[in-house]
Amino acid sequence: MDLKAQFEARPPAASDIASLAGKVSAAEWALRVDLAATYRLVALYGWDDMIFTHISTRLPGPEHHFLINPYGLLFEEVTASSLVKIDVDGNKVGDSPYPVSPAGFTIHSALHMSREDAQCIIHLHTTDGVAVSAQADGLLPLDQHAMMVCGDIAYHDYEGIALDLDERARLIADLGRDKHIMILRNHGTLALGKTCADAFARIYFLERACSMQVRALTAKPNWPHQGVAEKTGMIAAMGFEGLIGGLAWPALLRKLDKLDPGYRN
Repeated sequence: MDLKAQFEARPPAASDIASLAGKVSAAEWALRVDLAATYRLVALYGWDDMIFTHISTRLPGPEHHFLINPYGLLFEEVTASSLVKIDVDGNKVGDSPYPVSPAGFTIHSALHMSREDAQCIIHLHTTDGVAVSAQADGLLPLDQHAMMVCGDIAYHDYEGIALDLDERARLIADLGRDKHIMILRNHGTLALGKTCADAFARIYFLERACSMQVRALTAKPNWPHQGVAEKTGMIAAMGFEGLIGGLAWPALLRKLDKLDPGYRN
């Protein structure tokens, strides 16, 4: 089915998709559940943009397959079984009635291919995140949340809707080998991690920092003492490698399970 036909087809509800539990490896199923939970959490925090933006996770194995959202479902509808498996060329692996966002493929495939630690990638278009991305100075070290992530941020200039595969090389170059967060100028925010928990922890602090900056700049801000931002960032960098996300993730899953455990289907 070509892309136009995929977009014109009416996608089924996630509840109509047969469960893949027991039909895929235990490792893949665990990643599917965590990624579906990440979509639900993004919706819960109000960070979704209808059916747009993307979260992906790379599957184990030499094929470099990864999972991404079924284009046409709201984030609050995504389930473990409805996630679409694709390869590095954007081709679906296995049967799925859902199309894949071309822009999502461009951004996520670039970073999954270039960074071994880019197991999970979260890309958002929040109001405050986009507002900060459109400010010339980007994220400022105005508060503790910002100081925790400022030193880990890369920037990528806007090139239009990400449909040009040539942009992948520039995304990779701008992110570099050691940054875990990217502000896509005039576009949005992005974070990566070795797990969904790590990526979510980073995007959480980034988004909170963006919201605080938008509010703080309505008046004259108080700047921290010299060296405090760097000290805070160094301490936070250690925590983001499994500690912060690892501590918060089980609690976040318990919250989701109380609200609607359907993401596990």
